[in-house]
Amino acid sequence: MEIVDIHTHLLYHELDKPFQSAFSTFKTRFHCLVEIVCDNGIVGWGECLGPADINAAVVKSMTSLAIGRNPLDIEPIWQSIYDQFRDQGQRGPIHTALSGIDIALWDIAGKYHNAPIYQLMGGAYRTEIPAYATGGFCPQGGDHQQSCIDEMMARVEEGFKAVKIKIGFGVYKDIETIKELRAALGTDIEIMIDANHGYDVIDAIKVGRAVAQFNIEWFEEPVIPEALKSYKTLRQRQSIPIAAGETWHGRFAAQEAMEQGCVDILQPDVCGVGGLSEARKLITLCEVNHVRLVPHVWGTAVALAAGLHFHAIIPPTPGSHNQYSPKLEFDRTYNPFRQAIITQPIEHNNGVVTVPNGPGLGIEINRSSLKEFSPN
Repeated sequence: MEIVDIHTHLLYHELDKPFQSAFSTFKTRFHCLVEIVCDNGIVGWGECLGPADINAAVVKSMTSLAIGRNPLDIEPIWQSIYDQFRDQGQRGPIHTALSGIDIALWDIAGKYHNAPIYQLMGGAYRTEIPAYATGGFCPQGGDHQQSCIDEMMARVEEGFKAVKIKIGFGVYKDIETIKELRAALGTDIEIMIDANHGYDVIDAIKVGRAVAQFNIEWFEEPVIPEALKSYKTLRQRQSIPIAAGETWHGRFAAQEAMEQGCVDILQPDVCGVGGLSEARKLITLCEVNHVRLVPHVWGTAVALAAGLHFHAIIPPTPGSHNQYSPKLEFDRTYNPFRQAIITQPIEHNNGVVTVPNGPGLGIEINRSSLKEFSPN
């Protein structure tokens, strides 16, 4: 068996109602899938986190290093591609593009061996994952506080026991939003806050100290990802657990952050960190550094499936009778092709998502939807 072709598929939709994080305005949903074709007809699928058109170009430049090789040689293929491109960047598009290729190779391996990816990666500690609903963005030109509360109330009614909202829209506005959200949801619902690095360390400390009383599970990306000293300062000067890592691509960047004591919770995204191969290495890094691992997930159902297989293999640490399961990030923002591109949507049941147990990723791509949402 050998690789004969690699394709990228761009998916695009222009939003009628744009929404904002602390620094971004989402006017479109734009994602990149990777398809790897083998000479025996087996096809694998992966996804790249980040700018779709840039990822597609980088994947194309990597293709010649994989064509003609045995797709089951996943680690050697990963290393040869990374070695060739590491001088152009140890983070960013090199890792995100490689992620799509790597996930597709694991999908092929699962289909070849007729087993789900989590089985090939050592076995599942769990196949049902508690999920938290991600949303709470600010509607462009709208009222963040009211829209956030209304949206999160609706998610709780759907069965979610945990929610994550976006902040970074002004210190005192954010504090008031969090206060009112806690009052609306009551004490039984977990709340996480994500600033998308919209603060400096001074304002992040103010927010953390002010809202700790509302029992916040974690404070995600409070400052820019390069500011490792600020992350360490935040852990020392406010009490909410600090979470980050979706843009610390790869094991070397993650280890640097953990060595400096920057985070309580590491959040790698399998579609950005370098794929499932690299994500698996972070399990060991988190164990030896005593950092909790809760993966980030953002994208289509391909990313969701890959994230679920990764969640399945994360060991409970510590291995107590009351074992902790990392929660799955379940994006609830509008994306018309998120589930449409697979034949059997991955949905939650009362806030719990089942890991697909078919071969590979356990999903089947709906090619007509790929055509429907192609930007060309």
